[in-house]
Amino acid sequence: MTDKIDIEVLGKKDTRSGFGEGLLEIGKLNNDVVALCADLTGSLKMNGFENEFPERFFQVGIAEANMMGMAAGMTIGGKIPYTGTFANFSTSRVYDQIRQSIAYSQKNVKICASHAGLTLGEDGATHQVLEDIGMMKMLPNMTVVVPCDFNQTKQATIAIADHAGPVYLRFGRPSVPIFVKPDAEFKVGVADKIIEGTDVSIIACGHLVWKSIEAAKELQSKGISAEVINMHTIKPLDAKAVLESVAKTGCVVTAEEHMMNGGLGDSVAQVLARNNAVPQEYVAVDDSFGESGKPEDLLTKYNIDTPNIIEAAIKVIARK
Repeated sequence: MTDKIDIEVLGKKDTRSGFGEGLLEIGKLNNDVVALCADLTGSLKMNGFENEFPERFFQVGIAEANMMGMAAGMTIGGKIPYTGTFANFSTSRVYDQIRQSIAYSQKNVKICASHAGLTLGEDGATHQVLEDIGMMKMLPNMTVVVPCDFNQTKQATIAIADHAGPVYLRFGRPSVPIFVKPDAEFKVGVADKIIEGTDVSIIACGHLVWKSIEAAKELQSKGISAEVINMHTIKPLDAKAVLESVAKTGCVVTAEEHMMNGGLGDSVAQVLARNNAVPQEYVAVDDSFGESGKPEDLLTKYNIDTPNIIEAAIKVIARK
């Protein structure tokens, strides 16, 4: 058995606030960074940037498609635009503009999307987008990043300014434990191994990374050694990290606050199918829209909380 799992919790905060702080910091470091928002400045925590750099902040109103076109145009003059609105409006409402004006044209736009997944909570199914990772990762030239906590969201927001090309950055509304060190280095496309293990690999993104850590602790009490990987970049996926982990464990659980179809789980499954087809179990929403409710209650109802990860791990181990 590995040593007792001891992950230091540094507090609790929403990941959207990590975006807001990261945007302000990169704004101070890079004069080419500009920000555009579709009437949700407070919700996206973009107030700091607006107050500090009013001449570089553009409030476009409830006109998300126009915002994407404006952002694409700004890149031609060398600017690095960060667009901000809810994840549903950042993808579904503007998919044509993203496909044509940003992805196809390879424009250096950072599409920053808050309030993703079920944990948006009471706003309900119309806002709880669960398809966005799949939509965005299918676009050629698009990079997809889903950080796990406040610190990592701040780090990712800063790091993507130096990444050439369009990026989709997904984060959320609820306060979640902070466990990534504030001085940790964020590398696009390089996964973080949180816990070493030998019996099962748990690969997660976003809010489900902490749930996976909780699951690993419980599994350890049952005599099961779980390896936990924070796959913060869905595209390009760190295939090396996946294959090195399953070479030890021989099975994998993927966990995400997203639809089962098209998300992190499917990206991992493609890597396994082509290289090492070990058993895999998905912890994800099974072909369903969400509903209004408290975030934790929704995670439980839609089978994407800690007990579901534990159950999936025990099940996939039995399939080895």
